[in-house]
Amino acid sequence: MNKLHPRTDKKFSISKGSPYPMGATLKNNGVNFALFSSRAEKVELCLFDDNGKETRLPLPDVDRHIHFGFVEGLQAGQRYGYRVYGSYYPELGLFFNPKKLLADPYARDIDGTLHYRNPEELAWLRYDDQRDNAAIAPKSVVIAPSTFDWQGDRFPDIPWPDTVIYEAHVKGLTKLIPGLEHAGTYVALADPKVIAYLKELGITAVELLPVQLHLDEYHLQQNGLSNYWGYNTYSHFSVEPSYAVDPKNAADELRCAVRALHAAGIEVFLDIVFNHTAEQDRSVGLMLSQRGIDNPAWYWQEANCSYSNWSGTGNTLQLSERNVTRWLMDSLRYWVQEFHIDGFRFDLAVVLGREPGFNTYGRLFQAIYQDPVLATRKMIAEPWDIGPGGYQVGHFPPPFAEWNDRFRDDMRAFWVQESGNLGAFAERLAGSSDLFRHHGRTPVEGINFICSHDGFTLRDLVSYNEKHNEANGEQNRDGHSHNLSWNHGEEGGTDNAEILKLREYTSKALLSSLFLANGTPMLLSGDEFGNSQNGNNNGYCQDNAITWLDWRARDAELENYVQKLLALRRDIALLHEDAWWDDRVHWMTAEGLEMHKHWENRSSKAMQVLLDDEWLLLVNAKRSAQMFYLPTGRWACRLSPSEDYEHNHSECRVGHMGIWIFHKKT
Repeated sequence: MNKLHPRTDKKFSISKGSPYPMGATLKNNGVNFALFSSRAEKVELCLFDDNGKETRLPLPDVDRHIHFGFVEGLQAGQRYGYRVYGSYYPELGLFFNPKKLLADPYARDIDGTLHYRNPEELAWLRYDDQRDNAAIAPKSVVIAPSTFDWQGDRFPDIPWPDTVIYEAHVKGLTKLIPGLEHAGTYVALADPKVIAYLKELGITAVELLPVQLHLDEYHLQQNGLSNYWGYNTYSHFSVEPSYAVDPKNAADELRCAVRALHAAGIEVFLDIVFNHTAEQDRSVGLMLSQRGIDNPAWYWQEANCSYSNWSGTGNTLQLSERNVTRWLMDSLRYWVQEFHIDGFRFDLAVVLGREPGFNTYGRLFQAIYQDPVLATRKMIAEPWDIGPGGYQVGHFPPPFAEWNDRFRDDMRAFWVQESGNLGAFAERLAGSSDLFRHHGRTPVEGINFICSHDGFTLRDLVSYNEKHNEANGEQNRDGHSHNLSWNHGEEGGTDNAEILKLREYTSKALLSSLFLANGTPMLLSGDEFGNSQNGNNNGYCQDNAITWLDWRARDAELENYVQKLLALRRDIALLHEDAWWDDRVHWMTAEGLEMHKHWENRSSKAMQVLLDDEWLLLVNAKRSAQMFYLPTGRWACRLSPSEDYEHNHSECRVGHMGIWIFHKKT
């Protein structure tokens, strides 16, 4: 390794600048730099020319722990980093080491890629290594204000009650679409064929797995794998370049995709990770940014100064520290203002409210609530982490909606495991009032889902009893083991027509429950046409055909059924009123009696649901025929999972499991 020799270049001089805005801000005659560190004794701004030569300029001023300075003559494209000086006492959580070049937490772009595939490569990046690593460390980049032509773009602002979310991976969604130019990129996401497909399907929002710049964890690099999902963020203001046709133009390619989706009336949500950073734990010891800038301010620590690992990744961001709060808020505003992002899904969002116990009205939640840029954006929480008191479903404040895992589990138990629990089914179908009906909250704040990126796909849920994650290199120990799945008689793929038919019925029943339920539905991309991951329920490290959607194997019948379900959902007024159902819905037995004392009869596994005396759902959770005696009126079947049913004016016999949807004739 060639050691980089720093030099003082007289053409650069640094003077007093401004402590805000944070990061590197391009001015008419230079660049202002501002970095937060409450414990640093000195901060050096390090500038790099095209040959890698370094100029070190101590930031001359400090105001309330913000170190800042202004360098005249710098332009967009300037590469830079920081060396931060202070006490080195790892046992006290202090890791200052000016031999390590650190990235700006506010960097809008990063130049360079980190490799730590073995102990030797890792050592150059560890906090306890005393060699200068500027030659290999990525450099932050000064960027100019965007001149992107938005062409009058506006936020679609789809009302929450009309929202249908489609969770997708930028690369995996389009990588295997036959004949698609630039498949697997932001450009492909904007392709008219892709957008036409989404519109025809009937979704209103695409929720993208992380597109912020991320790194592959040490154990993955050692095993030759990568973090495909991207939940290991390195730079929270930078666009992931690997999804771009031209990595240097990644930001504008993402903007083009957002603009094209907006033009079609489709919102764009970003799945974001603010619960931890890519620096991992002390055993890995990466010294990339926050650890070397001000470790105790950025990360939660235990009494012995070890990290509080509430994220399961080795560290947890201390978002209640006011400068860290400001950093997160600045990042959210940046994505809204510079990329026109419509909303955010927060990974392991309980960390947002930790002080360190979860506080529903904590500092960060209050900041989001009152911010004029964010107030009208959609916010979605994954309402758990792995720390003490980490399960907080139903306890997030406005304006947050929340992933409802109780919906997922109760619906899987009802249809896949045949639990017969009609009460649990009804509670989830009606919007989960037991979880969300308090403090003025409404049904749309519950995000209903059957499957997500984390876990089995819908096809695998009905095709596998066990997870099959051997390709992940962890001896199949990773991933969920409690999946509430069933293979219907044979593990994995099969040519058995009877088993395939049973799997189809179960899949349609689950999808019907999802789209007919009160609340906000979220569909995992590919579930509409039976995409499989061959039993892998933790595909986070599989950037290959395991996780890329298999468009050539599409189940056209299932896809058509989903389109019809979503069209039908648009016709049912009650599902768009964001109202608790109360006396507008009647729950009846298959014989037409009010449920009353029949809720505990788990052997019946059948019921009728009458919505506004206009729509009737016949629910049969048995894998055998069921007779229903219909309420008074003339009923027409609007959607059936198959042709196996017989109906006259007062009776309907269905031949198997599923939900039949009837509309009352006038």
